[in-house]
Amino acid sequence: MPAGLHIRMMSNSLWRQKMENEYGLPIPECAWTRRAFLHVTGFAAATWAWPRELRGFIAEARIPIAVQLYSVRGDCRKDFDSALEQVAKIGFAGVEFAGYFTYEGKAKELKQKLDDLNLKVAGTHIGMNLIREAALPATIEFHRAIGCSFLIVPGDGAFADPEKSKPLAEEFNKVAETLKPLGMACGYHNHTNEFKKDGDRTYWELFAERTGKDVILQQDCGWSATAGMNPVELIRKYPGRTRSVHFKPAVIGADSGKKAILGQDSVDWGSVYRACAAVGGTEWIVVEQEQYPDARPAMECTRDSLAGLLKILAGI
Repeated sequence: MPAGLHIRMMSNSLWRQKMENEYGLPIPECAWTRRAFLHVTGFAAATWAWPRELRGFIAEARIPIAVQLYSVRGDCRKDFDSALEQVAKIGFAGVEFAGYFTYEGKAKELKQKLDDLNLKVAGTHIGMNLIREAALPATIEFHRAIGCSFLIVPGDGAFADPEKSKPLAEEFNKVAETLKPLGMACGYHNHTNEFKKDGDRTYWELFAERTGKDVILQQDCGWSATAGMNPVELIRKYPGRTRSVHFKPAVIGADSGKKAILGQDSVDWGSVYRACAAVGGTEWIVVEQEQYPDARPAMECTRDSLAGLLKILAGI
C-alpha cells in the first residue's frame, strides 16, 4: 500500500465506523466495499495525500461512477470478458453497455460474469427500434435479467426533425409509462445536433417540455459543451431528470495545452458534479472516452479519465 495510506484491513462496516468516528464523515451503508476501496487506492493514491483523497471517495460513493463500454469498444470486440475484467480492475463501479458481443441473448451468463466482477449495470445504449411496441417485451426481459434499469437511446434522426420530434417524444412517454411499474426508465442521450433550434427553442428543450419527468435526459456534457451550451445550466433547468449523465472529456475550440482526459480538458467537471448532486437526481455518472490523446491505448486513456475525475471529486 502506498506511503501515507496506513489503513488496517477490516470489514466494510468497521471501516465505515472508523471513518465516521475519526473524521466525522458519514459513509452511506454499503457505498464502498473494501475491494472497491482498494481498487481505487491502488492506482490513484500515489498522486494524493491522505486524508484529502478520502473526500473524493465519499463524493464518489454518493454518485457511483460507471464506464460507457463504447470507450473501449476495440477491447470489447477483441475479448469482451477481458475488457470487463479490466474496467473492474481499474475501479469502475458499473458499466453502461453499447452492445453485448459474446453475450448477445445470454442474459443469465452475462449477469453471472458481472456478479463475479462486482460490476453493476448503469444502463444501456440501444436503438429506438428496440423499445418500440413489438420489440419492447424482449428488451425488458433481457435487461431486467442483467439488472439494467435505464434504457437510453443515443441519438435518433427524428429528434431534431420539425415534424417528427413531437411524435418521438410521445413514444418515449408511452415507453416510460410501461417501464415505471417495473422500476425501469427510458431516456435520450445527446450529441450536438440536439441543440439546433426550432424557432426560439432548442430541440433538447422541446423534448424536455414534451416528455414527462420519468423520461431521463441523459446529458452528454462533453457534447453539450462542444455545442456551446452550459452543462450545469441544463442540469439545473430540469431538476431530477439527469438520473444518468455522461462525463466525456472535451477540448473546446482552440484551448491550447488541453487534452481529452477528465481534469485536463475544457469542462468544469467539479461544477457539473455539484449540479448533479444538488438537483440532478443523478444515480450514475458515466465516463465516456471517445478520444485517445497521444495515440495511447483506449483502456489507458479511460483509466486516466477516471483517475482525473476522482482527483476533481477529492476537492469537493
